[in-house]
Amino acid sequence: MGDVIVIGGKGGTGKTTISALLVLGLAKKAQGAVLAVDADPNSNLCDALGLKDAGTIADIVDEVARKPEVVPQNMGKDAFIEYKIHSDITESEGFDLLVMGRPEGPGCYCYINNVLRSCMAKLIADYRYIIIDNEAGLEHFSRKTTRACSELIVVSDATQVGLRSARRIFELVDELGISPKRRFLFVNKVERQKDTGGMEKDCKIDKVFFIPYDPVVTELSAKGVSLSCLPQDSAMRQAVVKAGEVIWPKN
Repeated sequence: MGDVIVIGGKGGTGKTTISALLVLGLAKKAQGAVLAVDADPNSNLCDALGLKDAGTIADIVDEVARKPEVVPQNMGKDAFIEYKIHSDITESEGFDLLVMGRPEGPGCYCYINNVLRSCMAKLIADYRYIIIDNEAGLEHFSRKTTRACSELIVVSDATQVGLRSARRIFELVDELGISPKRRFLFVNKVERQKDTGGMEKDCKIDKVFFIPYDPVVTELSAKGVSLSCLPQDSAMRQAVVKAGEVIWPKN
């Protein structure tokens, strides 16, 4: 069974940047098959990883809704959609990518979440590591799309608003009975270590990582360039790599 590393946080904290750098770092280690899951309807992880033409679960669901005749007569709709998802996973160097996407039709978002949850239950057996970049906020935890969680990473910035949001995520995880084996907090875009207000103890956090700001990340994002182009000596990249060495399961 694979290790499911779930990443959440408030919007604007750099959650997807951290997710992409963790995927790239883990893929470079080549210690097992890696699946990156872009579970944010805005689908920014694929851009950060340099995969511009990735198909999405939403595309598949929309196609079936528009053309129900594409489903073989001897196969149910749900089974066909899962088959298409498995066959359409985007392959890249060192990792695969599954993108949730944004549905076109009204009222089908919950269905896509259910499909994603069902697929994840099966894909966990096929990959050593699964890294899930969730949408910003708390709702996806309430939907329990990410209930199979080995490691939980919450990304914040150094603001009080960001840290309060991070605390609320950890509290909600406990309220919902989601039980990650380990919990980590990334305080992103900082110049020095910050006081987290006792969150480590209160929220049972295994370790807090302070990630320095790097203007090159902003430049690459503005140009639509993959974070794989971020220099290896980037302070941000090095900090995330070091954090990864603590996060990755040792067996």
